[in-house]
Amino acid sequence: MRHSEIPITSPWFDEAEIASLAQVIRSGWVTQGPKVAEFEKAVAAYTGARFAVATTSWSTSMFLTMRLRGIGQGDEVIVPSFTCVATANAIRQTGAMPVFVDMDRRTFNLDPNLIGPAITPRTKAVMVVHYLGMAADMDAINAIARKRGLLVFEDGAVALGGGYKGKKIGNLGAPTGFSFHGRKIITTGDGGMLTTNDEALAAKARIVRSHGASVSDLARHQAKGALIQEYTEMGYNFRMTDLQGAVGVEQMKKLPAILARRQALAARYDRLLAEMPEIETPYVPPGYEHSYQTYLVWLTPKCRVSLEDILKATAARGVSCRHSIICHTQPFYRKLCGELRLPLTEEAARRTVALPLYPQMTEEEQDYVVATLKDVLMGK
Repeated sequence: MRHSEIPITSPWFDEAEIASLAQVIRSGWVTQGPKVAEFEKAVAAYTGARFAVATTSWSTSMFLTMRLRGIGQGDEVIVPSFTCVATANAIRQTGAMPVFVDMDRRTFNLDPNLIGPAITPRTKAVMVVHYLGMAADMDAINAIARKRGLLVFEDGAVALGGGYKGKKIGNLGAPTGFSFHGRKIITTGDGGMLTTNDEALAAKARIVRSHGASVSDLARHQAKGALIQEYTEMGYNFRMTDLQGAVGVEQMKKLPAILARRQALAARYDRLLAEMPEIETPYVPPGYEHSYQTYLVWLTPKCRVSLEDILKATAARGVSCRHSIICHTQPFYRKLCGELRLPLTEEAARRTVALPLYPQMTEEEQDYVVATLKDVLMGK
């Protein structure tokens, strides 16, 4: 890869995915076949969760979960603004209102101390986001939720592989949604997964994701005789294809190597950037495992170059850096929720930059990213 093509992220596909796809095509499966079931088992086993339910995206996995837990019109769900707009959209799609709160400056995650002040008589739940690949402070959040009678949902879209005090994200107590979009830790092109320890929730999710059918496609086609399904409630077409499941099975086999490479590159960034006073590298609390879907750095007060100029200058030299989008300042949510002031979130939008990091990245490419950033910050 030439320096002029260093991206922010990159998938990791090889012949194994191609062979697996060919096998599915030959078998004739299209949706919810044996490869989806195998993928679900692999994700459940990896996270430690009892159940995993594949869907078409993170958004559908979390919308489905909230709907089945009774979130709807008139409810409020507390959520950090420092997250992908999909998090807020999933809440709004249920009919509920997202209530945006500020973040912890060191972890970029929801500050548990801000949950209490945001609670109103309409508050039904807290949506936790394990942002950038690192877990939020679940002990504190769960304690507050139990005390105040709130449901908890976990947005683990970018955080597969992350850990918290000896457990993997996906098995920290609340239903968790993962994404397999092309920019995530592993990818099936797109797709999502719900993990949960609640057997009833998992069983209901499997029915509702498939138009409300009482019998899955897999069970119906494997039956020796006629197996007639019933439709006892309205459902959705949130089914993952077996082609995606086949890719997911192979990607899960690579997950440990992907994580190890991401973490090694992140540690190397930490060392290379340590002598640059304009940069503050990511903080990882003791007992946490960061999956580094994104390597996000703060621009310190010693940085005299604007974020916009940094993005333009690095792009001109072939390095794809990115800025952070926050939800509460987006036109749709500003109109819906009114003008909000979340100082740390707004500061992070102005003064953080994501550096390229992907499993195939070479040390030469990483050196070039750091050298380019250094030159830009020095005005060269």
